[in-house]
Amino acid sequence: MALRILGIDPGLATMGFGVIDTLNGRSTVVDYGVVLTSKDETLPTRLAILEKGVKSLIEKYKPDEIALEELFFNNNVKTAIDVAQARGVILLTCVKECGRLFEYTPLQIKQALTGYGRAEKRQIQQMVTTFLGLKSIPRPDDAADGLAVALTHANTSRFSGQFGIK
Repeated sequence: MALRILGIDPGLATMGFGVIDTLNGRSTVVDYGVVLTSKDETLPTRLAILEKGVKSLIEKYKPDEIALEELFFNNNVKTAIDVAQARGVILLTCVKECGRLFEYTPLQIKQALTGYGRAEKRQIQQMVTTFLGLKSIPRPDDAADGLAVALTHANTSRFSGQFGIK
């Protein structure tokens, strides 16, 4: 039976997601896309939209495991705090709704997909397209990033012994 993985690229304005099924070392796309929040909304409303979006994804796709990109440092403190709050809501929702959550740094994702920790965004997108046998790079970029997180989990979790909430 295939393992269904929901990969999430957290963000406040745009949260990317990718859903894949993995069986015997082969992964196939189920779906990908984004959850959007408007800058015209208050922060609490935007966080509620993200929570609802994550719950909807989990209810619709019933992932066995969820992989989430860890936050990288941002020079803009306000932006970093807002994104960290969004990520906190996403983390909490994933743990409550699924329970099997794994996190990966941008460096780990780049290494898993390209073998090079300093790979450019375009290289990651090309590898996602190649690994999943897609005709073109998934758009928007945040959706491709969600697929990259899911693929990273599919390609590394088998070897890492990671189980349960990390």
